[in-house]
Formats: sequence, C-alpha cells, structure tokens
Amino acid sequence: MKIAASIFLLSTAVSAFQPISNGPAFSRTKVVVNEVETMSLLEKVKAIFKDTPSTPTAYTNQVTKTFPGALSNLELETRVVATLANKGFTAENTLLATSLCCDELARRLEDDFVKVYGNNFNLGGLSGFPFAGNTGFGAMAAHIPDNGSCLIIHGPHVGISKSGVIGKVERVGIELVDTCCGSAIAASNYLKGITDGGATISTTLQEFSDFQQGAVQELILPHGKRLSDAKDRMVELPLALYDSQEMLIWDIIRKGAKGFKKNGAAVLGGIQINTAPDTLDYFLPLRFDLVNGKGEVVEDLLPAITTEWSSPYSG
Repeated sequence: MKIAASIFLLSTAVSAFQPISNGPAFSRTKVVVNEVETMSLLEKVKAIFKDTPSTPTAYTNQVTKTFPGALSNLELETRVVATLANKGFTAENTLLATSLCCDELARRLEDDFVKVYGNNFNLGGLSGFPFAGNTGFGAMAAHIPDNGSCLIIHGPHVGISKSGVIGKVERVGIELVDTCCGSAIAASNYLKGITDGGATISTTLQEFSDFQQGAVQELILPHGKRLSDAKDRMVELPLALYDSQEMLIWDIIRKGAKGFKKNGAAVLGGIQINTAPDTLDYFLPLRFDLVNGKGEVVEDLLPAITTEWSSPYSG
C-alpha cells in the first residue's frame, strides 16, 4: 500500500486538515478545585524537580533566544497543573495522553506529568506524530475516568547541545553528541535531497517495516520551500513538523471527542527542547485549549500559562 494512501486513514477529507477555530463563545460551568488540593498538586510538582541541578544561565539564554517563549519543564508543569486545577482537573480524575516521539529523551516531559496524573496513554510515534490514529484515540477516550477529563500533550522535539548546536544533544553514557530528533533530521535530509534536485522519491521508503519514518518524510514534503528558505533549518524543522502534526491531531480529536467524559479535555501542543542530561529540558507552548465533547475549543488557556501567569504561591 502506498504510504500516502495509508496516511489518509488518519483523515479522509482535506477539509479536516484546517486549523480548528474557536468558534462562538458559549456558557460553561467553571469547576474550581479547592485551594488545598491545588497546593497539594503543586507540592507534588515541586517534589518532582527538587533535586534537579540549576541550568547554567548561558545555556538557558541560548534556549530561550532560539525558541522565544520556551519554558523549563518545571515552569511548564507548575503552570499547567495550577491552571487545570482551576478547571477541575485532579490527579484522580485526569487521564494523561501524549503524542510524543519514541526517543527516550521525549520521556522526560511525559514522566514528569505521569508523576502528577498517573498513567499515560501513548498516542505517538516517530517525530511525535499521532500514529495511534482514530482507533488508538478512541481507546484512550474510553479510559478517561467517569466524570473526568484528559490532558493531551503533543509535539515534536529538538535538541540543543551545551555548545549551542541546534539538532544535537548529549546523552547519558554516549560520548558522541547525537542528533535530536533523528527521525526529523533524516526526513529533512530526504526532503533537501528532493528540493535540491539530486534525489527522487523512492518506493522503498513505503515499506511497512519502516512505515512511520516513511510517513514522517511524506508529511514534511509540503514544507520543502519553507525549510529551504529558513535562516536556520534546524530551528525551523520542529516548527514545520508541529504544523503538520497539529492538523492531524486536531482531525483525530474532532472525530473522537464524542468519547470524552463530562469535563472534556485539555490539549497542550508545542515543541519539546531536549538539553544535556544534567539540565532541565524546556517546552515551547504553542497552543493550550479546553475542548468539549463536540471537538470544539471552549477556552484558550495559552495566555494563562504565558502572558497572564501569576504564581499561586504569591500573595
């Protein structure tokens, strides 16, 4: 089967690949977890990161200069957990679901949120694409606690080495400073070979034994000119991948949202930024929405964790 045909098992209509609109506002009851429970969740977050070494200022500056708006995993998790607590999301009633890359570095963010909310349902594969598709999403929705919610986190990842190289990162026990994300960079190189006129699309890339990588390479094809024109291809690459992934994940959400329970879902999309083993990772949040059982965005929460954020610990 051609991989292009296979990809459309995830979406059967071109119209489904359009950004979801917030649509008209409508009333909803605001559910607020009591202050004691909110603080309990935040204390759990603090405990998760209590032994994390401080990231050198120069390293932090490099990350935030390259990806303005990026938050450390500590900042991100604190803000997301506090914001969702005010919407009724607790450790007991929330199912975590992620669509992140297979790479072990992608587990850092996932594992930190698991320590707050419990088990994770994995929707993702290479480069973070939602390869579980509609069937996997339906299974996930069925596992949401009764009268509960789910938190969906999705996006590609990129490494930044201590020396500031984008697309590279140090790994535990490996002397070589390795590529990150390997799948994304391989797809980028494949695309560059085509756009530079020296390569052709090969049917060998469409074999089932490497289906996911073949899919990543096809899904990045529309971004050829964008990447060729980019000031820094390695910076633009995760942003391009995110745009493709967002269209797919929202198509899946719209089709599967009827399986959400009473409180719907929260969807956090962005780019994981992996750093050296002894430093905090970062995340660039690009979208954070509350979604109802019709797949409609009912509230944009992104400002709540970025421009409008204030710590619950401050007086």
